[in-house]
Amino acid sequence: MSNTLKILLVDDHAVVRAGFRMLLSVSGAVEVIAEAERGEQAIQLYCESKPDLVVMDLSMPGIGGLEAIRRIVARDANARILVYSIYHEQVYVRRALDAGAQGYITKNMAPNLLLPAIESIMQGKGYTEPGLLKPADEPSANAQYQALIDAFSPREFDIFRLLAQGLTVSKISIHLCLGNKTIANYATQIKKKLQVQTTTELAHIAVNLNILNQ
Repeated sequence: MSNTLKILLVDDHAVVRAGFRMLLSVSGAVEVIAEAERGEQAIQLYCESKPDLVVMDLSMPGIGGLEAIRRIVARDANARILVYSIYHEQVYVRRALDAGAQGYITKNMAPNLLLPAIESIMQGKGYTEPGLLKPADEPSANAQYQALIDAFSPREFDIFRLLAQGLTVSKISIHLCLGNKTIANYATQIKKKLQVQTTTELAHIAVNLNILNQ
């Protein structure tokens, strides 16, 4: 990378952002010009700072990373976005790429993969950390549920995952900064779409589809 790349870093944890800046410090070709801790803030800073690349976490308060990616790409079809997430499951990778990200790496990756991932995206090639994606034609053991979940909106997917993790409506409300009634309505819609009655059933589906961390 011959020119200095301007990066917008989006993660709700200051320690993670500091660690990311440290990883990039080995190269004089990359500069973090702005930082955001929520998806809403990321969208605003993207419009203001015009970065060359956005490095985006997925799990954040507010609209979350998936919806932030979608909204940024809706504003700028040429936006370059690299997801940097704790989630290694294929469903997260697929949803992030479908939302408009060009790359996906995990926070457990080898540090020496970071700059090659950025360089690959800047060259228009995209980048997915090795081992995250299975062959596209590999059959799913729960194809019907997978298809229904793939059709979820980013917000529905976030709430489905949190419900499956065992969080109460009240805790999800706090985590996502939404009202209890709003979360309860989403929960009802999600159960109806999946034709289940309990959060235990949601958790069972999530485990079978490898959506929850094991």
